[in-house]
Amino acid sequence: MSENPQTLLAKTFNSGFAQAHDSYNALSLASNGNIYYILSSDKLDVAGQMYEFDPKTNQILHLADLNDICGETNKKHIPQGKSHVSFYEYQQKLYFSTHIGYYQLIDGMDRLPIHAPDGYSLYSGGHILSYNLLSGEFEDLALLPEGEGCVSMVMDIQRGHIFGITWPSGKLFYLDVKSRKLQLFPAVSGNGEAGTPGEDFRSLCRSLLVNPHTGICYFSTSEGHIYQINPDSWQVELIEQVHLRLDYFGQYHPQYPGNMGYNWRQIVWYVPEQVAYGVHGNSGYLFKFDPAHQRIELVDRITSIPSKKSGMFDQFSYGYLGFQLGPDGETLYYLTGGPIFIDGKRLEGEKQIAKGAAKGLEYLHLITYHLPSQHYQDHGPIFYEDGNWPQYVNSIAIDYDGKVYALARVTRNKQIICDLIQINSSFNSPL
Repeated sequence: MSENPQTLLAKTFNSGFAQAHDSYNALSLASNGNIYYILSSDKLDVAGQMYEFDPKTNQILHLADLNDICGETNKKHIPQGKSHVSFYEYQQKLYFSTHIGYYQLIDGMDRLPIHAPDGYSLYSGGHILSYNLLSGEFEDLALLPEGEGCVSMVMDIQRGHIFGITWPSGKLFYLDVKSRKLQLFPAVSGNGEAGTPGEDFRSLCRSLLVNPHTGICYFSTSEGHIYQINPDSWQVELIEQVHLRLDYFGQYHPQYPGNMGYNWRQIVWYVPEQVAYGVHGNSGYLFKFDPAHQRIELVDRITSIPSKKSGMFDQFSYGYLGFQLGPDGETLYYLTGGPIFIDGKRLEGEKQIAKGAAKGLEYLHLITYHLPSQHYQDHGPIFYEDGNWPQYVNSIAIDYDGKVYALARVTRNKQIICDLIQINSSFNSPL
């Protein structure tokens, strides 16, 4: 463990979207070497926007308005404000989905609007979309029912199968991109984030997993259950031999908002071992999930060094989504929090909040973890040239040269917006 991590410098880019709001996932590297991302909007009259970034030239190309892609430009619906998922590449197309960005704040929580503002109709539902990397054409593949958005999605890029979870009620869905057949499954997490706190409320899993060899999809629940969707039976099945209710993750009451409970926060498949590695967001513990042997094994706490020393959770109430394998296929990259100390005292935030948000200020650190050698390294806090630092970072992408990207809050023209940043990761190897 490096005891004195250095400071990293982040460069900001201007995508030209002055209304850009906090983004979640929606940032990925494609096989052509370019970075694709979507900037969110929380406005009633502005949709999210999709972009392409070329790391070789540092050029940004605006690709589309989400309302335009979904055929809703002039329909006066509550707009397609964001994408909440990563991009998945299959047969030279990127697959992704849309989500609502305009909410009603009810009981301290962001809720799906139930009364449309004057002149508008309610949200039509999330769309599953594709973008052709060769032709630049978009296709609208499916519309999620009952006016719900898509909060989580994964794709089996061997078979062309898409799995996802709707928001807010947490319905499971499956789409075969070849047949365009959309199949719904019963919800297994109470009434999801549409539920009543203390009763049927449950925070929904933000990351699903596909075993590329079997095609089985896995997801967690806030109670710590792990379920699978088996492509042979197309049944949602509880895995009874293993769970995530581990003491090291903390103690949670899943029926209340403000945390992800025992859900894993982000999880990825690791080919050499035929297992998955995931992170529990609140505690920052890295774990190994072996579906073949139905086993969970804790590996290491991969929060920042200052967080480890303080013994405290990160300030973002759900934990951070910026967790991904790098292009080498064996190094995990993680953007996570680090406490701020003023006159030797840790800056504390709120004890409890009723939604996924930051409880208080903290720095952003870049962590790498090399799986074959089990080498952890905190590369230090990240700052902009003006001394400020990236906040509300819940995305990550690593290009083929090892440069790290995220979508973060930046101050531009005295306004705080979200935009693309590039982190000066001067190391060529995490070892």
